Amino acid sequence: MPIAFSPAPALAQKKPAPASYGIVAGSVFQESGYALPGAQITLVPDQQPGSPPTKAKKLESVSDTRGEFVFHVPPAPMRFIVRVRARGYESQEKPVEIQGEGRIDVTFQMESESKK
Repeated sequence: MPIAFSPAPALAQKKPAPASYGIVAGSVFQESGYALPGAQITLVPDQQPGSPPTKAKKLESVSDTRGEFVFHVPPAPMRFIVRVRARGYESQEKPVEIQGEGRIDVTFQMESESKK
């Protein structure tokens, strides 16, 4: 008696749609040009007067061993302030503007507190 095999119906597994987002990324360096790991980075929405409210929230991160950081933000044109603090260095901040799903790179070269 022959045995008939019918392939099992493939389970319909939908892959989740990739989340869309914009990227604010950057690097933090010491005065000497070497990477500065452990710097505290804060990304704050820069709400302009008269503009519609934003869904973005304040985000925080720490630079990795290569001094790098990255934030994923809502995919909409927005302005942010990137603030960097590190022990022994003057704090810095820079404004950035992202357009939708774009990517913005920002670089900080920190100055020693003793220089001022």
